[in-house]
Amino acid sequence: MHAPPYRLPGRCARHETGARGLFDAAVRSYVARRPQATVVALGEGLGTGFWRLDNGRLTWLTVASPDLAAVRRMLLPDGPRRRTVACAPAGPGWLDAVPDPGSGVVVTAPGVLRRLSPAAGRALLAACAARFGDGALVFDASSRRAAALVAGAHPLIASVREVAPRQGRGGRFRTPWTPLVYELRFALNPGARGPTSR
Repeated sequence: MHAPPYRLPGRCARHETGARGLFDAAVRSYVARRPQATVVALGEGLGTGFWRLDNGRLTWLTVASPDLAAVRRMLLPDGPRRRTVACAPAGPGWLDAVPDPGSGVVVTAPGVLRRLSPAAGRALLAACAARFGDGALVFDASSRRAAALVAGAHPLIASVREVAPRQGRGGRFRTPWTPLVYELRFALNPGARGPTSR
């Protein structure tokens, strides 16, 4: 007999669901512009983002610790456009696994930057900025001030914008438990190849 799925209680459940929706919205927006992009899901665990967001053309990389990657491969075997990379999500080891950075890269990092030291967070952003010109990184922050500090962490960070919650009748639908999710865009640089349209 299978145990019932674990449910986060009350406000935690709303925060988790809300954050996932905002991350998904940011990925959909980027992939609409760059349909053959690679989506890199840092710390996704056993998440099923590929099946929610696949447009039939994108490539999906889930980055997970070696132990979790082995479990994921058993439960969600790799496919032609979807695979699991076994390495630390915050480390640089997954960067070489991105097959075609010139087609666009969007990195999702829910909770990742908040768990890193400032130096490790800057190193991760610098590595992404240097490799993924015209790419994006989507992250959550504990406050708008924290997001502003991330935005100034590297000269190749071109812009940062808050991912807005869905629209209600009176405008933005924001509640006290709506998470703060941001999309960080990387500038094109001499090392980046691919189309330059934004």
